[in-house]
Amino acid sequence: MNTPPLPRASSRRGQVIVLTGPPGAGKSTVAHLLADHLPHSVHLHSDDFWRYIKRGWIAPYLPEAHEQNRVVVQVLVAAAFGYAQGGYQVICDGVVGPWFIESFRATARERDLPLSYVILRPDQRTTVERATSRAGDALTDPEPIRSLHGQFSNLGAYEAHVLDSSFLTAEATAGSILQGITAGSYLLHLSDTITDTNDSIRNS
Repeated sequence: MNTPPLPRASSRRGQVIVLTGPPGAGKSTVAHLLADHLPHSVHLHSDDFWRYIKRGWIAPYLPEAHEQNRVVVQVLVAAAFGYAQGGYQVICDGVVGPWFIESFRATARERDLPLSYVILRPDQRTTVERATSRAGDALTDPEPIRSLHGQFSNLGAYEAHVLDSSFLTAEATAGSILQGITAGSYLLHLSDTITDTNDSIRNS
């Protein structure tokens, strides 16, 4: 049996934008706005990738969920760069801390595609207020929200990728991110590997 040829990559230049931060930071709302302003865009809502697990699901903020989270992130990376390889501008929103960004960086290096990393980090009070007022099946428990906010603090070299959106509307946040992406402010240098010194967040 003849093996069908692999599809050719699009002549358009795709990219992946990882938009992260603690729950309640406004990631999904801002990602939706970004997708509306970018041509040939794709919005991957990473929470959906966790919800696809029907049996054996573990709340992703628990320490015992580390292996599950690693698997889900690898699936998310494959989907994001699959679209980008086809020429799409991919916004991937979710809790993707520095402890998992190397998976994205390695694939970006392999595919030779741009990777931007944007961390929304409102102050803790604003984050908790926003997160606990959400409806549906979103995480609203204040304790894990505070814990996740703390894990996005003191990020070393990644502090340059942080945007404090405490007093910004979603529209203003999206506008600021678009300016930064256009200027290359959020690009990750694929030849570098940044070692995170906060061991506590590696098991998150």
